[in-house]
Formats: sequence, C-alpha cells, structure tokens
Amino acid sequence: MDLKQIEYILKIAEENNITRAAEKLFITQSALNQQLLRLEKELDTPLFYRSRTDWRPTEAGEAYLEGAREILQIKRKTYGIINDIAATKKGNLSVGFVPGRGIPMFTAVYPEFHREYPNIIIEPKELSVRKQQQQIAQGDLDIGFMTLCEKDQTNDIYETIDSEEIVLAIPSGHPLSQMAAPFGEPLAIIDISLLKYEPFVLMYKESTNRRLVDSVFRESNFVPSILFETSSTATIVTLIKSKLCCGMIPYSYVKKSPDGMACFALPSHPTWDIAVSYKRGAYLSQAAKDFIQLASDYWLNE
Repeated sequence: MDLKQIEYILKIAEENNITRAAEKLFITQSALNQQLLRLEKELDTPLFYRSRTDWRPTEAGEAYLEGAREILQIKRKTYGIINDIAATKKGNLSVGFVPGRGIPMFTAVYPEFHREYPNIIIEPKELSVRKQQQQIAQGDLDIGFMTLCEKDQTNDIYETIDSEEIVLAIPSGHPLSQMAAPFGEPLAIIDISLLKYEPFVLMYKESTNRRLVDSVFRESNFVPSILFETSSTATIVTLIKSKLCCGMIPYSYVKKSPDGMACFALPSHPTWDIAVSYKRGAYLSQAAKDFIQLASDYWLNE
C-alpha cells in the first residue's frame, strides 16, 4: 500500500467530498480523482458512492478505510518509538482541545514546548469533545484535552488533570443576587428552582456541559426557558453580564472575571473533569508526555 495514497483516500472519506478533500490536500481535484480511480482499478471495485454533495464509502470502501487507519497507526507508533530511541526530537504531534478554553492553554504552552522540541511539527485541532473522541479512536489525533464527566468517556485512555465545579451565574442586578456571598468567600448555595421563570442561555445539546446541566434541571423538576444555545462559554458569560439571562458555567470563568455576575453553588455540586485522552494501545511519545505535563501545569495553576 502507498502511504500517500492511503492519506488521500482517508481525506476523501473525512470530507465526504472529493473537491473539499483536494483543497485540504493542496492538490487538484483531477489528480486526486486519478489516484482514486487507479486504486479502484487495482482492487476491481468502487470504494465510494459518488454524488455532488456526499461521497459515502461502499462496503469495500469501509474495509479499505479500516485497514488504512490501522496502517497509519502502526506507522505513527513505529516512528514514535524510533524517534524516542534515537532521541532525535523529530516528528509530528496532533493535539486536540475544546473551543474557548483550549486556545489560552495552547498559547501558553506552545512556546515552551517549541523551545524543547523545535523540530516537532505540532498540528493543533480545535474540536468538540465528541469529535476529538472520534479522531482519537480512528488514530487521527495523538492527544486530546477535554472537559467531561466519567459517563462521557469512551473506551480509550483518560487521565484526569483537574476537577471543576459547574456553578449558577445570574446578572448582578437580579433580585436574588443579594443572596450571593461576597467575592473571595465560598459560594452560597441556591435552589435553582427559584429561577424557573427566568430565561437561560445554555451550551448546545451535543456538548458535555449541556448533558451535565440538563441533569441538574431534571433533578430540580423543571424545564428551563432557553433564550439561546451556543458553543462558547464566553458567550454565556457575555449574555449574563448583559442582564439578558442566567446560565451555568465552569467555576474558572467566575474566578477570571466575576464583575457583572452573582454566582452560586448548586446543592448537588455538579463537577466535570479536565482530562487528557489518547488511544488505548497507542504509543505515547516523550514529546506527547511532555506536552501533557505542560498543559497539566497550566490548568493546575490557572
């Protein structure tokens, strides 16, 4: 098998479209199509169902993709072991992180990592937890930094860096804001059902935060009035400070910028983990271990 050809076919499957795949690979669509046709002629069977907007793998295509991913995983593992043995400090490292809080971590960690590993090519990917989990399972992502609960974990490896409480935040001018503890003191506990008639802004339904928050509402026996759904905790904070709604946010956002909000702990003290994940059975290079350590130090001192 030609490794370059494997990468081409995997990209078509990833994009579900040959035009987008060619753009991502920086080659012409014609050249990519010729690679695919040559392979299909060799195998004597089509690998994709073609349409203008959706290229889906055939049964033979699924079998090829499964084998192709395994081959690239073997290559990645072998090169990682050899690079560590030879102490060359060369290679590639793909790092995933969630939108919002991942960028500050990467910005803080990357310069120090690059000084130690100037010849390691980092491929950063800003992805949701679910997409990171998919790419780790497929061998397309070396390590992923996520916020999630134990029930959200897949069969791959998860190492908890820190745990974080999810708290209730309301506009500082809200009548109930007078019940909040002064800044710097432990948060007062509030029954969230007192806000059953207030609008809430929440993370989108597929997020790990939303699944945790929804369980809090279920325990309180009411369905919130949802003003807005977003993929950004920063957006939730902005809307709360604009006095438009209430929300539930990680405590780290309260520590960073509490002005304009009154915050409370919830009776159940819901928490999630900041964790790093990588494929079970995969080789974790020294560069990956060092990146994990730098990221862990960042979050523990945040």
